[in-house]
Amino acid sequence: MKANLGDIFVWSYQLFSKETANFFNYIINEITFNVEPWYINYFWWLIALSLLVWGLEVIFPWRKNQNIIRKDFWLDTFYMFFNFYIFKLIVLIGFSVIAEKLIDQFSLTAKVFMIYDIQQLHPILQLIIFFLLIDFIGWVTHNILHRVNFLWKFHKLHHSVQEMGFAAHLRYHWMETLIYSPTKYIILLLIGNFEPDQAFIVYYISIAIGHLNHANINISYGPLKYLINNPKMHIWHHSKELPKNKQKGVNFGISLSIWDYMFKTAYIPHSGRDLKLGFEHVEKFPKSFFKQITYGFKKTDI
Repeated sequence: MKANLGDIFVWSYQLFSKETANFFNYIINEITFNVEPWYINYFWWLIALSLLVWGLEVIFPWRKNQNIIRKDFWLDTFYMFFNFYIFKLIVLIGFSVIAEKLIDQFSLTAKVFMIYDIQQLHPILQLIIFFLLIDFIGWVTHNILHRVNFLWKFHKLHHSVQEMGFAAHLRYHWMETLIYSPTKYIILLLIGNFEPDQAFIVYYISIAIGHLNHANINISYGPLKYLINNPKMHIWHHSKELPKNKQKGVNFGISLSIWDYMFKTAYIPHSGRDLKLGFEHVEKFPKSFFKQITYGFKKTDI
């Protein structure tokens, strides 16, 4: 018996509500250190990592005249938990579970979409492929956010940062989650609905690199700068002024810089330490949280 659209909607809503409740219970368990194994505790990992990188900013500042509590520091700190830990993970879990249940409901299997099942490979090689695919699709999606005007309006929130610091990493519009999450899930389907047990390693590394990319720290990793994204490279991504032939942006790398060098979007003409950040008329961008998360839907938005 085929389910109608109404039944699918009710079923999806009930499933999403259940999984959201389960996730909130999981959050409580993380906060109270009741997660097994202990090392997949994202909540305390995010706090520990943030304190570590902030400490590096204090001890080894690149822009020495920038305040320790920089402009929008507390707003960006709130965004870290709103986006990464509340909104993003709920949507990702909800989307993933509903997609899997829909596949079961309509008697589909992951093999219908699979190009190559990487689970037959060595676990370390699986993890490397998983990381490369996730990072590459992130690079492609980031490009699209800059090149499609409708999507750029949402991405402007991330670029409204005018003083760079580690917490700016996770300051972005909630609509970006609705764009990034489905594309990543589709990629996983292409390799056999696959996500390794060690996926937390990839997420930890990605968060750490992202924090460092946005931090007020003078590092570029030497020769590894051609592989790994870094503060000296990423600062140019946030530059208010770009060359005429690169108006849609530069240095789109998430964790890896190699994609920018491969596809000729890398741009580091000089240090960039004292660049003006943002975009044209950034001073008119909303300053409050609620106005920022509703930005992008009105024709009057700058």
